[in-house]
Amino acid sequence: MALQLNRLSALKVKTETREGWYHDGGGLYLQVAASGAKSWIFCYMLYGRCREMGLGSLNAVSLADARNKVANCRKLLDQKIDPIDTRKAERTAARLASTAGMTFRECAESCIKAREGGWRDAKQAQQWRNTLDAYVYPKIGKLPVQSIDVGLVLKVLEPIWAEKPETANRIRGRIENILDWASAREYRTGENPARWRGRLENLLPPHRKLKKVVHHAALPFTKVGDFMARLDGQSGMDARALEFTILTATRTNECLGAKWEEIDLVNKVWAVPANRMKASKEHRVPLSDRAIEVLRKAEVLASKRKDPSLPLDQQRTGWVFAGQKKDRPLSNMAMLVLLRRMKATDITVHGFRSTFRDWTAERTAYSREVAEAALAHTVGNKVEAAYRRGDLFGKRRHLMDEWAEYCGKSSVDEAAKIVSIAEARQEKIAVGAR
Repeated sequence: MALQLNRLSALKVKTETREGWYHDGGGLYLQVAASGAKSWIFCYMLYGRCREMGLGSLNAVSLADARNKVANCRKLLDQKIDPIDTRKAERTAARLASTAGMTFRECAESCIKAREGGWRDAKQAQQWRNTLDAYVYPKIGKLPVQSIDVGLVLKVLEPIWAEKPETANRIRGRIENILDWASAREYRTGENPARWRGRLENLLPPHRKLKKVVHHAALPFTKVGDFMARLDGQSGMDARALEFTILTATRTNECLGAKWEEIDLVNKVWAVPANRMKASKEHRVPLSDRAIEVLRKAEVLASKRKDPSLPLDQQRTGWVFAGQKKDRPLSNMAMLVLLRRMKATDITVHGFRSTFRDWTAERTAYSREVAEAALAHTVGNKVEAAYRRGDLFGKRRHLMDEWAEYCGKSSVDEAAKIVSIAEARQEKIAVGAR
């Protein structure tokens, strides 16, 4: 049966005001909305699927224009080509053509500006720019973002993939994020060539196969007492910061960023805000008497740079571990430089967290959950995380008191304790044999 076309007249289209759809034939409809607004709709079937394609309002598209558009659409349908997909591809091509001058570097800078407001660390934006300046921009920075493919990504990554694995992995992730941003802004189309799964994993060897993981060098817990005694003999704010870091088993940035407003000396609690925590969640740290003592020493050191006429409690503002520069904390390198000065080059500041964890496992009866909570580690098991609502603060209070007490013991005390335990065990065996 031949299609019945051109059912509507120009007068009918102009004067019709009742809400509804009016068929012109061949799938073309005039839609009259309740508000009186009129527009054109093309309805068609392709592969058993009914689709509706808007052709524009009557103010912009006349009856004749709408019929011409539908005629072109029906030609595509005869070839089993979807008119909506075709129009979408044409619009995308036109948009890409208008933004053909958008380079990877321009997209990267726009992406960083769009994201940096949500980053908890203001330094992160600069870190992105530094790595991009050093490794990415020289090779693909001036190229159109649409032209970035797997080959170009590999050109950036291959020279540093084995030599600098951590840097290479960060750069890969940053390129992936930038290209995803560009796709979302419709500056490029197609799959992301920097994506690891299904893409680069087939072209680059995993880092775990290239190089064994090197953990932060840690001091054996049996030697921590001797080290703390040496540390107590060191003067300066850097020594007090390191001592406090060890006693609280916290990370470097958490300690150096501490402010007096976060510390409750009466209840002996330090509340580290979420923006300085790796898990982006506030972490309450129970403070032992020895940790409080360290804070008092840091307070006295800081007071020498403030108004000496004021009482100490009125000077208790700003950074706990103040640096030499006004209104600035100690630098991230301060504690590491101190270790070098103490000839302790075989250990790291972060390694003391491993020292604490080993001691907890070997010398105490506290559960893994308590130890991990003390280190502010996130719960990896989603089911366990869903049911654990508290932070085990009471148990952690006892744990940190015991840790401070242990840190005050020398290796001689530790050796004597081990001998005592061994003798008691032998005595118990002997009694059982009788």
